[in-house]
Amino acid sequence: MRLEGRRQSNNIVDKRRISGKSIGIGGGIIGVIVAAVITLMSGGGIGDVAQSALNQLSQQSGSAYVPDAEDERLATVASQILAGTEDVWTREFRQQGWGTYTPPKMVLYHGAIQTGCGQGSAQMGPFYCSADQTVYIDLDFFKNMEQTIGASGDFTYAYVIAHEVGHHVQYLLGTLDSAHNKMAELNETEANKISVRLELQADFYAGVWAHNDNDMFGSIEEGDVERAINAASKIGDDYLQRKATGREMPESFNHGRSQWRVNWLSKGIETGDPRQGDTFSVPYGQF
Repeated sequence: MRLEGRRQSNNIVDKRRISGKSIGIGGGIIGVIVAAVITLMSGGGIGDVAQSALNQLSQQSGSAYVPDAEDERLATVASQILAGTEDVWTREFRQQGWGTYTPPKMVLYHGAIQTGCGQGSAQMGPFYCSADQTVYIDLDFFKNMEQTIGASGDFTYAYVIAHEVGHHVQYLLGTLDSAHNKMAELNETEANKISVRLELQADFYAGVWAHNDNDMFGSIEEGDVERAINAASKIGDDYLQRKATGREMPESFNHGRSQWRVNWLSKGIETGDPRQGDTFSVPYGQF
C-alpha cells in the first residue's frame, strides 16, 4: 500500500505507555475463540462470551511498555489510514447528502483499557465503541495477524481499521443504534443474524473506503486486494470455529461466513458506492 507522503490524522490518542497491563493468557485470539465457543455451547450468550474473555485476563506486573521500531511504524500507518478514512468519508457524506462527517477518535493502547463501552482488551482485537465514538486498537494485533490467521501487509491492516470505521459510519447514519435496538427484542439466534448483517455492511464500507482512497491517492498496489480478501476469508465465523473446535455452529455466527465477508468486501472495492451496501434487505444466508 502506498502511504509515502500521506498526512497523519489529528484524531489519534496514543495511550500505549499508560493504558495497559500485560495479558497472561496463552493462545492469543484463537484462545479466546475456543473459550467463546465453549461458552456458547454451554448455553451462554454474547455478553457471557465477552465476560468469559475478560475473566481470562491476568494482570501481570512488569516493565513498562516500550514501543520498538515496528510498533512506531504501525502507529504511523494506522494514523495515515485513519486520515484516509476521514478524507474519503468526508467526501462521501457530502456527495451522498448525508450531512457533515464527524470522524471517530482512534485510541492506540497496549494490553487493556477502559472505554465508554466497558473494559477493553487486546484479546478482543480492534473494536469500535459507539458510546465514545472511538476505535480502539492494540497494534500487537497487526503484528500477530500473520501467525494467527496467515494475513499481513499494510493494506490488510487498513482493511481492519476501515471495517471499524465502517461501524462508525453506521452509527452516524443511525443504522447501528437501530440494529442494536432490534437485537435487544430478539432471542440470541435471531439477534446474531442482525449482528452478521452489521458486520458484513462494515466489510462493505471498508471496501468502499479502499476504492475511493485509491481513487483519491493511488494507494493500492499489486497484491494488496488479494491480501485483504485472504484476510477476510480467515476471519469468518465458520473458518474460526472449525479452526478452534473442528466444526461449525451457524446459530452462533455473529460476523458471517468467510465467503460472505469476502463477497461484501469485494463488492465495496469494486463499486465504491456506499448506497449499494444494504445487507439488511438480502435474505439471510444469501449474502
